[in-house]
Amino acid sequence: MQKIFIDGDGSPVKNDVIEIAASFQLEVMIVTSVDHYTNKEYPSYVQFVYVDKGADSADYKIVGLIKKGDFLITQDYGLASLVLPKGVRVFHQSGKEFDITNIDGLLEQRYQSSKLRKAGIRTNGPKPFTHEDHQRFKEALIRALEEI
Repeated sequence: MQKIFIDGDGSPVKNDVIEIAASFQLEVMIVTSVDHYTNKEYPSYVQFVYVDKGADSADYKIVGLIKKGDFLITQDYGLASLVLPKGVRVFHQSGKEFDITNIDGLLEQRYQSSKLRKAGIRTNGPKPFTHEDHQRFKEALIRALEEI
């Protein structure tokens, strides 16, 4: 059975994914660090996987668990590039889908921005997440799930 994985640390679309997954009868796996442990009640089709603190702990866990045909929600271009070859559909919280045609360019942009920051040049951070972003994300995920 296909699953939707969420790179869970700070994801603003967790509740959107949980709501959408219910209508498609899919499991949701939220992978997050122990720093984000919660006692909050979630539906039975939602599982939390907690990992130790560490910059890439959640990423490595996701790479190990995710399978062909699954979906991943992440902002992390590096993680996206690791799971795309497995046949995973990857979405940014903005609704943009990462795929083999755009991931190299996104990684290059990230690298160039990092070089500028190291040189002391300020780069723009992410824009605030809006209601329109939520809508775009939900529409993109629903469209993708309707294809399965």
